[in-house]
Amino acid sequence: MPTYVTTPIYYVNAMPHLGHAYTTIVADTYSRFRRLCGDDVRFQTGTDEHGEKIAEAAGRAGEAPRAYVDRVAAAFQATWPLLAVAPDHFIRTTDPDHIKTVQSILQQVYDAGDIYFSEYSGLYCRGCERFLTEKELVDGKCPDHQVEPSPITEQNYFFRMSRYQDWLIDHIKANPDFITPERYRNEVLSFLSDPLEDLCISRPTSRLTWGIPLPFDSNFVTYVWFDALINYLTGIGYPDGPDFNTYWAVAEHIIAKDILKPHGIYWPTMLRAMGLNPYQRLHVHGYWNVDATKMSKSLGNVVRPKELVDAFGVDTLRYFVLREMSFGLDASFSSDAILARHNADLANDLGNLFSRSLTMIDKYADGQVPEREAGTIIPDDRALMSAFTAAIIDYREHMDGFRFHKALQAVWEVISLLNRYIVTNAPWEMAKNPRQADRLRTVLYFLAESLWKIAVLLGPVMPETARKMTVALGMEQLFAAITIDNLQKWGEIPSGTVIDKGTPLFPRVEKNVEISAATPVRQPSAATVAVETTEGLISFDQFQSVDLRVAEIVAAEKVDKSKRLLKLTVRAPEERTIVAGIAEFYAPETLIGRRVIIVANLKPAKLMGIASQGMMLAAKEQQADGTEKLVIATVAAPVAAGSRVA
Repeated sequence: MPTYVTTPIYYVNAMPHLGHAYTTIVADTYSRFRRLCGDDVRFQTGTDEHGEKIAEAAGRAGEAPRAYVDRVAAAFQATWPLLAVAPDHFIRTTDPDHIKTVQSILQQVYDAGDIYFSEYSGLYCRGCERFLTEKELVDGKCPDHQVEPSPITEQNYFFRMSRYQDWLIDHIKANPDFITPERYRNEVLSFLSDPLEDLCISRPTSRLTWGIPLPFDSNFVTYVWFDALINYLTGIGYPDGPDFNTYWAVAEHIIAKDILKPHGIYWPTMLRAMGLNPYQRLHVHGYWNVDATKMSKSLGNVVRPKELVDAFGVDTLRYFVLREMSFGLDASFSSDAILARHNADLANDLGNLFSRSLTMIDKYADGQVPEREAGTIIPDDRALMSAFTAAIIDYREHMDGFRFHKALQAVWEVISLLNRYIVTNAPWEMAKNPRQADRLRTVLYFLAESLWKIAVLLGPVMPETARKMTVALGMEQLFAAITIDNLQKWGEIPSGTVIDKGTPLFPRVEKNVEISAATPVRQPSAATVAVETTEGLISFDQFQSVDLRVAEIVAAEKVDKSKRLLKLTVRAPEERTIVAGIAEFYAPETLIGRRVIIVANLKPAKLMGIASQGMMLAAKEQQADGTEKLVIATVAAPVAAGSRVA
């Protein structure tokens, strides 16, 4: 089955930033997922290089427009390999074949009577490079650029977009998945509830020359959106190329919400005027915010993808943006959030699981995947297999629905289960008992096979990590040909396959405490810096030696013969036992699922014969009636188990 995946073509008035990176990572991930499903995939991205803002940016840079766009387009092309993004085609709107296609379509629509010449007065936003309606303004300003549009009266050519309004409304209503998520479908329908104005599709050369000339009037150049949207056709050989016939009917566009109107209204009506069926699906995502503000070059809060890759690695960045953002909603960026995801989810949950599993196969099975002993399979194993069956189904459904964060949650649920499987079965104890040799081989087999499945599922999101995992498991050749339908089978790894422990997948990243730029700090004056006492205070280095982490309580029970103690099993992110003196204040069943704060590097101690591997923080208060009140320390909002408290 063919699939055609596109990003918007990125405007080259600025260098690549996190917003560009997110859209393109999503498109790359979805393309890899569709290939995993066995599809014939075409993935395209590119650059939008005409228009007023480009001419202005080139002028500010002291360059001719062509030299300027060549330089910035090259920067976009150089960014994608850094992000492990592999498009099949990179299109530029200055490409000769694109210019030819745009002019051919303009002439076709003009000859059909859907382009006419007229004078128009309206409110023009230079940032958007289009006229805005009163309905689109917020407090009289463009909502994206926060400036008042300028009133302009100008003679131009117009596309009879209004002619296709009723058709577009009917099409959207008849095809619920045409625009997703649903909130953006509803937004387009809301806009279409008012009469649709015709679209100005030209700019006079007296005002702008950097654009594609209209084929029927050389005194005008093409409006940038009528030019840019056609890239989706040019890139697959419209009108008579074989790729066009193969891929157009299955086109899926991925965009940010700020360009919903051009893609949700202009583009389908243009296609209708050309006599073409519209794209199959339009997927719309939210903004990345920094300090609760949309990332913007003008605000100076732009995050560059190369800096993030240099600091955390490409797969950490890809995992973070897909796990952190619920597709369609806005998300917040911070280096602390990436650090928490890296150390908790990747270094601890996945990295430690992979490392300890391969180490045990190396130590207890001579570095080879052992054979599964049929007679030794127990309910633990069947539960593991059932969990993978469910996870693969959920993963596939969520990836297809662009719920990437939920797809990754499904994978991490089996990662957590596998960590518990190791603790429950304790291969290191089995290795001491020759009578458990068969059972040990079975457990090690299940670890290897499970890691193989996890690697395949992570392939679309973290291709480098998946490749490292499959190489270490001796499965690199099969990885290139595997499809998700084959993943439900057990027994893919032949017994005797040699494993390679290799290096850790995700070494922990340590970061010095920094003061956020969003937090103003008043420096003390010489008069206020008097003599300070340091008695009873600890140094910052001493504080750093205390490993405070968020831990999720997964089990709790009373300790026999003790009124005060509870035995807690916590995930931080590895599982450990903590004995806490809180039984007089909390019933065990009320603690399950709570995220508490623990001291993770406290020396283990035995309490009532139970080894306690840490300490849970709590506050104790003496009340007026002489009784004591104890409250355990928790976190105010959801955060990954294992996150450092700093």
